[in-house]
Amino acid sequence: MLWTAAVLAALAPSLYFWVSSLLSEDDGTRYYAYMSSGRCTGAQIHSMTPEHLTSHIPLLDYGGAPLLVLALAGWYVGARTGRDRLGRVVARCAAAVLLLRRLPDLLLLSLDGALGPECLGAWGPPELVSSQAGWDLYHLAPPVLVLLAVRVPRRAFVRRGRLARTAATILTVTATLLVTAQAAPAGEVSTEGELDCAGFGGGTVKRLSEAEKKFLCEVRGYNSFYGDGGIEGWQDAPDRVVVTQGHHLCRVATQHGGDTGVPAVRDAPHGPLAHALGPLCPAVARWQEQEGARKQAEEAAYHAAKDKACGRHRPHRPKIKPVRQGRATMWTEFWTILGWEEGFEGADPDLVEELVGSERGGLAIWAADEIGHACVTVESYRRRPPLEIKGWDEVVEVDYDSPSGTLTLSDGNGKSLTGLTTAGPGAYRVRVHLRGRKLVYQVPDPPDGAVELLIMVFPGEQTKPVVYR
Repeated sequence: MLWTAAVLAALAPSLYFWVSSLLSEDDGTRYYAYMSSGRCTGAQIHSMTPEHLTSHIPLLDYGGAPLLVLALAGWYVGARTGRDRLGRVVARCAAAVLLLRRLPDLLLLSLDGALGPECLGAWGPPELVSSQAGWDLYHLAPPVLVLLAVRVPRRAFVRRGRLARTAATILTVTATLLVTAQAAPAGEVSTEGELDCAGFGGGTVKRLSEAEKKFLCEVRGYNSFYGDGGIEGWQDAPDRVVVTQGHHLCRVATQHGGDTGVPAVRDAPHGPLAHALGPLCPAVARWQEQEGARKQAEEAAYHAAKDKACGRHRPHRPKIKPVRQGRATMWTEFWTILGWEEGFEGADPDLVEELVGSERGGLAIWAADEIGHACVTVESYRRRPPLEIKGWDEVVEVDYDSPSGTLTLSDGNGKSLTGLTTAGPGAYRVRVHLRGRKLVYQVPDPPDGAVELLIMVFPGEQTKPVVYR
């Protein structure tokens, strides 16, 4: 009877999920993403266990039912041939295999449960941990039933051996720790107002330092720098878990001079918190400040080299005197330099001959093969200037309708050239001269100052574009 109960108990989960999947058309597959602190002993040992060694053994499928049937056969043969002891050994070995398959994970999970609820997070979401622990406990039932089935009847009470008493104690302690750990509160998650992320002085959280509050604000995404979503996977983690992991990551980063880019910090399970470590970790704050200054210096030197290259070009000598002339080294990350008037920001007109395009209140001029600098000269006139073609690879002229007479040409770094429409609102012509495009397309790393643009703006009623070269 006990053998039948053991086999049915082993088969029951597989039968249940099979019938459930047929009725609901859901195969029961779920995917979870979770984080580990890297300091929880049980989870670390579990991660080093090669699960594939047992996952593909047919005898262990269906809750170990095939192994139990084989053990039953061995026990029966032993009993029929007068070798009862051998049959009990076969049955007990099968039970031991099934116990060893489930019991270690329960022991490791209970160990992390004793260390605190945050260590249980290393095993997965609470609902997954609870479900897995419950099934592991359930799967201990079949081997226990087998052990009961093959026990030798005793007429009087006999004190169990040390091994049996130890096993019973371990199972009792494991169940107690698991129940206690799962019953523990998940931890408080403070709101933006409670943390006083806006700095208005209305915060109600007293157990955290100001640095820890600022750190939590960054992690939760309450500060706009990190966006509304916060750091993925950590937005809803309890305050004390996030702060504890933040302090641990700070210690790791401090050992490397505050550099959050080193593998020890970047590749840590809680490495994503490094993006918010500045307020919590002085070493990281210093490193970020130094890194920011270094990058600014590099950027300044980079742009200075571009300005120097453009400065080596001979300035344009107009045929007639312009009202205004300006020069600038302008940067783009999206092929064109744009010109807008107030209220028309965002205009992106189509280009004529892939060089210049216009619409009411908006102007676009090609300046780079997606990303790069151009040496730009702008000239504004009160009347149409003489045509200049010599020395230029491309010359295209388009119309421009100025609604306010305040056209400003701007680049991707905030540099601008103003005063292009000096005659005020009205109709204009924009003539763009270009050289260097072929060189930019021919070599992957063209020299500084390769692209030169001369832009002439003057009043004109003509509306059709003209391609001079």
